[in-house]
Amino acid sequence: MSDGGGRPRPGFETLAIHAGQEPDGATGAVVPPIHLATTYAQDGVGVHRGFEYSRSGNPTRTTLETALAALELASFGFAFASGMAAEDAVLRFLRPGDHIVIPNDAYGGTYRLVARVHADYGIAFTPADLTDPTAVAEAFRAETRLVWVETPSNPMLRIADIAAIAELAHRQGARVVVDNTFATPYLQQPLDLGADVVVHSTTKYLGGHSDVVGGFVATGDGEVADRVGFLQNATGAVPSPFDCYLVLRGVKTLAVRLDRQCASAMAVARFLAEHPAVNHVSYPGIETHPGHDVAKRQMRDYGAMLSFTLRGGEPAALDVAASTGIFTLAESLGAVESLIEHPARMTHLSVAGSALEVDPSLLRLSIGLETVEDLIADLSIALERAPAR
Repeated sequence: MSDGGGRPRPGFETLAIHAGQEPDGATGAVVPPIHLATTYAQDGVGVHRGFEYSRSGNPTRTTLETALAALELASFGFAFASGMAAEDAVLRFLRPGDHIVIPNDAYGGTYRLVARVHADYGIAFTPADLTDPTAVAEAFRAETRLVWVETPSNPMLRIADIAAIAELAHRQGARVVVDNTFATPYLQQPLDLGADVVVHSTTKYLGGHSDVVGGFVATGDGEVADRVGFLQNATGAVPSPFDCYLVLRGVKTLAVRLDRQCASAMAVARFLAEHPAVNHVSYPGIETHPGHDVAKRQMRDYGAMLSFTLRGGEPAALDVAASTGIFTLAESLGAVESLIEHPARMTHLSVAGSALEVDPSLLRLSIGLETVEDLIADLSIALERAPAR
């Protein structure tokens, strides 16, 4: 593929380091400057050099937006103060009476935003098993405007066929939004598979170091871009220049981090699948995973997230979560340190009592960059302490 100038399009790793990040014209600095200014001098009334006020636009934020849009094969990109702010901007496309199809194992925060915020303004929603084409088709209504996709999903690691869902949705006049946080653009590029919009929590793999909160929206649709850009400015949920710098720094090592994390996740998943205290492992890299073939087709690798259930039920899950020494018991994911959490009582507590309620015997792992033998030994010790069924 050409970049339009006769040269081959740069590879992902090259884009992650260079897209939108040329050396500073004033000083030659190879790291994009952090522009802290809130306002910018104008050469005349209404005559400016691309920036007026930092809520509306900031040079450091523009650099981040350019870089992430390039990685997602998008024409437009918009950075937000959090992943939820990014999601909210996309959901504001909907009007009273509109309908959205969401995954029946959606992230708890997404469900809360849809069910307890936007539903109050007349937005209807239907949870559906996005791995089942028939279930997706049956969830559609005449007023369906969006299909919200997570793949791999959080926390069940289910795999949805993005291209198939996009084809179905577009026939019905609906747009497809893909939360690409788990996969990242390194492992999966939804726009290239037919999706209309991609959202991210840049807090996770893109930042990669548990030190910044942010969100991102990418699209190739000019109408979507105009609306998201307007909302970004009008609602003001924008990241600080320093936050943008931190995400840019993290993105440079995204590919090399994920190569290592995916390999470690596979090793951990295979260990857990053979352990007598474990009932079931959800990791799309395992050949018996129901979505393995789809993941193999639409992803570069299978990711660094996995979940598993304990034969001893919730008591065993809580015991294991509290017994690890290298895995840190904490919410979030995607950073250099490995994390363990109990979704039913932590990240997905907001779906308790709903159709999206999480099995209380389930634990979710985010695999970091520690020595994989140490991670397996840590889990082995914790599992030995888990109460039997």
